[in-house]
Amino acid sequence: MSAPRDLAATLRARRGVWLGRPARSELLGHAHIGVAATVYTHVRLRLQRDAIDTLSTALDGPVSAESTRDDSDDPPLCGATIR
Repeated sequence: MSAPRDLAATLRARRGVWLGRPARSELLGHAHIGVAATVYTHVRLRLQRDAIDTLSTALDGPVSAESTRDDSDDPPLCGATIR
């Protein structure tokens, strides 16, 4: 039963609906507040990478060859050039 719950949380995050911890955990049915933050953080990081990539491409193309997407759950490294 967690697949529909995960899908709902992911779709809400993609639409920018990121509830506070207590509300999110209660809505998703998690026993502990930290579960939702731990489980769904990778979605939020991926959405942040998407936003950075989109903005970078719109401004002046990809930041560098190293900014290739990898879908890992690690936080993105900042590859932006400071001008």
